[in-house]
Amino acid sequence: MDTGFPREDVKGAFSRELRRSSLANLAARLRLEPDDVSVMLPFEEVVDALGRVGERDLGVQFIPLHSIVGTVDRRAGEFDRSFRPATGQLRSRWERIASARRRGDPLPPIEVYRVGDMHFVADGHHRVSVARAMGDTGIEARVREVQTKLGADRELRPSDLPLKQHERVFHERVPLPPAARDRIKFSDEWRYAQLATLIESWGFRLSHARERLLSRREVAEAWFHEAFEPVMAALDQAGLGGRGTEAERYLRVAMLRDLLLYTNDWSDGIIERLRGELRPPSAKDDTMVHQILKEMR
Repeated sequence: MDTGFPREDVKGAFSRELRRSSLANLAARLRLEPDDVSVMLPFEEVVDALGRVGERDLGVQFIPLHSIVGTVDRRAGEFDRSFRPATGQLRSRWERIASARRRGDPLPPIEVYRVGDMHFVADGHHRVSVARAMGDTGIEARVREVQTKLGADRELRPSDLPLKQHERVFHERVPLPPAARDRIKFSDEWRYAQLATLIESWGFRLSHARERLLSRREVAEAWFHEAFEPVMAALDQAGLGGRGTEAERYLRVAMLRDLLLYTNDWSDGIIERLRGELRPPSAKDDTMVHQILKEMR
């Protein structure tokens, strides 16, 4: 909005963006969304969770503003995830940049790190905020790309990072091919660790059976084709495993087999024997059995 009074216009623009940040935060609470849905992602924590592999300079590029979701070193609570100012302490610098922008003064490219399709601001937070407030869809940026072991998209939230870290460690312990990796998904981080331990035990027994030490990659591929896929086919046919992803269903049944049948075998009849064990959980069950039976109802 242009009133003809530039100084008042930029003051009004800052106040409007500050108000929008507060209203967006209130709306998220009323919708019962996660507390961190509007929180900027912290660069170092994201890279640590995903596993840094390498880095390269991509030079100056024009990047979409909606891809900027995080910060390298900005203090939490200064901007929200949409780079609206969240505190009045930013007013002075924000208004100076907005005034320069209105005058047509040249502004240097911002500096960002790219991780997947996300960008993290190292320098230029106020410029990003002003650009978004003025309706821009993109901005000029000097980009450094960071390659990571695990991918992530712009829906990532700070509370997702522990799960991502466990997913990365799982795939380091169990290096599956890409197509197989996509089928191993959990919503709880402990399940990644539990499944990795089961697979490593399975691989140890397989190495003894084949009378040679198998590599992690050999164990991973053998487990996927010789255990996971056949068991999932049997579970689909029997309608067992409960809700959730394939990996969640497999892990429930594998753990119930170990806890109730005291075997690590998947021979014929195991699925039917497990079907016979399905019942409402009771107070006599240990914590893990109780939880698994509850999830399989």
